[in-house]
Amino acid sequence: MAKKSTVDLSAHERLGVYSVRNYEKDGEEKSKWTQIGTAFGCKDGSLNVVLDHVPLGGATINIRPFRERPAAE
Repeated sequence: MAKKSTVDLSAHERLGVYSVRNYEKDGEEKSKWTQIGTAFGCKDGSLNVVLDHVPLGGATINIRPFRERPAAE
């Protein structure tokens, strides 16, 4: 059975949508996360998802609370 989400998605103004690819490098398992869009929680608990990119080749899509990246200096 799938694990229930512990995040109230409707409480977040903006959520990050990421493509996650697992790969192996030097015998070590790694993951590459790429932001591919944004999601918005609706009052009824559903999500509106806006994709800027579409992952291909079996990547997992992960939606989680958005975190701003620090600006590059």
